[in-house]
Amino acid sequence: MLNNTKTAYGWVAILLHWIMALAILGMFGLGLYMVELTYYDAWYKGSLYLHKSIGILLFGLLLFRTLWRGININPDSADKYASKFEVTSAHLVHLGLYLLMFTLMISGYLISTADGRGIMVFEIFNVPAFPLSVANQEDIAGEIHEILAWVLVLLAGVHALAAVKHHVINKNKTLVRMLKVQTTENK
Repeated sequence: MLNNTKTAYGWVAILLHWIMALAILGMFGLGLYMVELTYYDAWYKGSLYLHKSIGILLFGLLLFRTLWRGININPDSADKYASKFEVTSAHLVHLGLYLLMFTLMISGYLISTADGRGIMVFEIFNVPAFPLSVANQEDIAGEIHEILAWVLVLLAGVHALAAVKHHVINKNKTLVRMLKVQTTENK
């Protein structure tokens, strides 16, 4: 089952969710490591190159994920007893996660292209720099990028804890739906 249904997520949505979740956590860890490096450290340029390349690919994946979400059915809540507060909170957290990811990735692009040079992605293609820049763009975008990275990881943690709460306390299939595709045998 590739597409979502009213009761379950399809393989595409599940894979996009987990690939992006793991990549973003990895990028966060790499970012923490990178800020401790000095210009003369052996891995300084390599870590920047890797971070930028993965960031561009993640942005493409985020665009695809957003499109996929827009053209697919969004499964109904797995908790038929969920309060209006819980349903509204879940929607707001999902919206916040998407907005944070977009803003975080755009700020990363603005850091990397502040000097007018594009971003080479794994020596395969180059993403050109935006033709306009502002004074101190790299510093401003860098501050925004750092703050948003922390907010995204914290909000993702809240999201994960809510899924565990639904699984352990509410005993519903909220978490299970994002771990495997439901077939008629495991509904």
